[in-house]
Amino acid sequence: MSRFITLIIFIIVLQVVGYLLGTTFQTDEWYEVLSKPFFQPPGWLFGLVWPILYLLLAISGWRVLIAGGDTPGWGLWVAQMLMNWAWTPLFFGAHMIFWAMVLLFATFVTALAFTTTTWNRDRLAAICFVPYIAWLGFALLLNVSIWLMN
Repeated sequence: MSRFITLIIFIIVLQVVGYLLGTTFQTDEWYEVLSKPFFQPPGWLFGLVWPILYLLLAISGWRVLIAGGDTPGWGLWVAQMLMNWAWTPLFFGAHMIFWAMVLLFATFVTALAFTTTTWNRDRLAAICFVPYIAWLGFALLLNVSIWLMN
């Protein structure tokens, strides 16, 4: 039962933090006037994708934690999560496109490291990261494009 409660806590924390970041740092006039690439998705897509990704990240982090939490995977999970949460205030709050891009690259690399580290220990935890890595790759391409165009 306590494992289930821990999973629920993981899900709630990631969903709430994601929601708070998304609503606190909404796109503003600054972002609207930036030049963006043709493949910029509509705003509603972010609101659809992130709750799903945060659910998968919660499951992954929970699985690594209940497996002992002292594996290198746990540290990588925490590190990429903190970087993930820092990106929104850096990009939308501080308007630091270049540094947000650098942070996003570090998040992408850390997420890849997490996935490869956990692949043989907990395949499901690693598989939960695959859509996230794909989204991070797309977001990095988008961030680089916005930086180059502005």
